[in-house]
Amino acid sequence: MSQFTPESRDRIYAECARAISEAGPERESLLLARLALLLFEQVADEGRCRAALADALRDLPVPSLSA
Repeated sequence: MSQFTPESRDRIYAECARAISEAGPERESLLLARLALLLFEQVADEGRCRAALADALRDLPVPSLSA
């Protein structure tokens, strides 16, 4: 299903992390919600978007200061 190579996945992950850092803690949630909506519009399939949300939430770890 994924069209990313491991290298492109790493680059996108790094860019996403950079954008989250740039947004800062006060706007992080807004950035992620806006990003999700823009990507969902690209997918244009409500069922797939809902499934992706459920997959992302499943087994989501609790943040830890030791991690």
